[in-house]
Amino acid sequence: MSVNGKANMKSRLQLYVHAVWAVEGRRALLSRTVRVVLFSHLRKTAEEKGIRVLAVGGADEHMHVLVQLHPAQNLAQVVRQLKSESSDWLNATKVVGETLAWEEEYLAFSVSPNVIRQVTEYLEKQDEYHKKKSLDEELELFEKLQSDSAASDTNTGNP
Repeated sequence: MSVNGKANMKSRLQLYVHAVWAVEGRRALLSRTVRVVLFSHLRKTAEEKGIRVLAVGGADEHMHVLVQLHPAQNLAQVVRQLKSESSDWLNATKVVGETLAWEEEYLAFSVSPNVIRQVTEYLEKQDEYHKKKSLDEELELFEKLQSDSAASDTNTGNP
């Protein structure tokens, strides 16, 4: 529908973010069994708090989350809530057997809507991925992809 011959603009936000954070000291506290219950719990409590988690994955010492942010949400606050909820729950339920804390830092990358499926599949296959590559190798790859993307944008004149 148009007004005065111009198309109506409707508010629509498609902001997807892939965030990664690690267990403090990179300790291997997240066994496969722990990850299964943790990821299920995190999805449920995130939904209750209005956080849309599209995918969760990880390995023994870190986790990945793909979220869709809503207009009023702030990435730092969402990540802080997810990290706090997950560590508080793991420590309260004693699922891990020792106290778990997350490293303060995290990585976050914007994700194009047209690659959501591929990122989701990547997160779901973290067990397989980390049989061959370490977290450090994975992070180096992310850095390379980001720098390659930035160089490509500079070369094409894209902002």
